[in-house]
Amino acid sequence: MSQLRRDPIVGRWVVIDNDHPLVPKDFSKEDHSLHQKATCPFCPGRENRTPPEVDAIRLNGATGISDWKLRTVPNKFPALLKEEVMEKKALGMFDVISGHGAHEVVIETNDHAKQMADFSVSEMILVLNQYQRRYKVLAADHAFKYIVIFKNFGTSAGATIEHSHSQVIALPMVPKSVLEEIQGAEVYHSAHGGCVFCSMLQQEYQDRDRLISENNTFVSFCPFAPRYAFETWIMPKEHQAHFVDLDEGGIGDLAHQLLDMLNRMKRCLSNPSYNFYLHTAPIKYGRANCYHWHIEIIPKLTRSIGFEWGTGLQIVPTFPHEAARFLRDS
Repeated sequence: MSQLRRDPIVGRWVVIDNDHPLVPKDFSKEDHSLHQKATCPFCPGRENRTPPEVDAIRLNGATGISDWKLRTVPNKFPALLKEEVMEKKALGMFDVISGHGAHEVVIETNDHAKQMADFSVSEMILVLNQYQRRYKVLAADHAFKYIVIFKNFGTSAGATIEHSHSQVIALPMVPKSVLEEIQGAEVYHSAHGGCVFCSMLQQEYQDRDRLISENNTFVSFCPFAPRYAFETWIMPKEHQAHFVDLDEGGIGDLAHQLLDMLNRMKRCLSNPSYNFYLHTAPIKYGRANCYHWHIEIIPKLTRSIGFEWGTGLQIVPTFPHEAARFLRDS
């Protein structure tokens, strides 16, 4: 029998369809064969095919332009531009802000064939450290209100270049999905005197059947009211509002936990395309006791249909406790 479930943070309802539940073997498989290496603009030796780097990590004292381990460059086709003059105006009843922002690409490895799930822990630590470094640099621009860090893997997840990379975008406003979480968290805090994310973790530990794995600092679980099949969250066990405040030990634990989840999904779901994004508090957010940063991983297993677009109600074909069981066993 199907269930309607309500997300406790934003109040969004979803439909869990148990009349025709899907298991990992039921989802279509996507081919991730490599075809672009001969022309890839992200490979060493082709640095002139990207905008000039804004940051790079070169190991063992290397100084050559192609001797990098990780590079960050402005996106060649940016969604937003620093050069745009920051301007707000009204067009009748409509609000418009100029496209002022920043859009960067973190080229995570110099190895074209290596997926993020195949990284060593030390390689993942370099990537996470780079996220923090770019966040701090971009947050120094007072025009920016929010910085989003995300990764698209696979064609169906929106990746147009197969070389492993992720993206950082600085925005002059707080995006709606984050704003909804913040507003829900503040309402919950006013009503209950605590963090809704911390309460969610307490419930997950009490129920236990949606937990997947954990280490000293982080826990991974399938949320009670997911929008998508096998949706997974990684969350700090202790309350923390800003990803950028994570210390060196926490970065190491996050590297282990993120690699663990990506490998579980790769084994369980036959290497699906996926998106992950990091939801953190806005740059100058003043109510750190309300919000709790986290990573959401969304494997691309199904497509939205007219009912979902028309109602905003997602139909999820796998109960989260079943998804968590498959991932635990992988």
